[in-house]
Amino acid sequence: MRIALGSDHWGISLKARVIEKLSQMTDREFACHDFGPSTDEAVDYPDYAAKVAEGVASGDYDRGILICASGIGMAMAANKVHGVRAASIDDPEAARATREHNDANVLALGSRRVSDDEALAIIDAFLTTPFGGGRHQRRVDKIAEIERTQV
Repeated sequence: MRIALGSDHWGISLKARVIEKLSQMTDREFACHDFGPSTDEAVDYPDYAAKVAEGVASGDYDRGILICASGIGMAMAANKVHGVRAASIDDPEAARATREHNDANVLALGSRRVSDDEALAIIDAFLTTPFGGGRHQRRVDKIAEIERTQV
């Protein structure tokens, strides 16, 4: 699975831990690309949300993971990119639900809202839960239709 990652300065430490953990998982193949930033110097989160979201929307990456202080701003910015369904998630059950029901393709985490261990459990649920299809597909199609009608 190809994963695009990005953060703002509040997410640098957690993003590094996520990349390390994904690289150590030998039971699954993850190819990670870090869109930055690489230092904890203050940056604007929409810049990194856009890079990750565009990578996912283009099909270059299967999923995206964004990290800022709350996860909320990153999700809002990423959702401006057509084809992206980003969710700000705080627990593994919500991560499973957003994958199964909404086919979310970008996860936004808040480094001030979850511990590193909680974040890793959320990411595991997000990356391993398949989309449920069926009645959920009809609803995802309706989201896409709303997106198509917006200028």
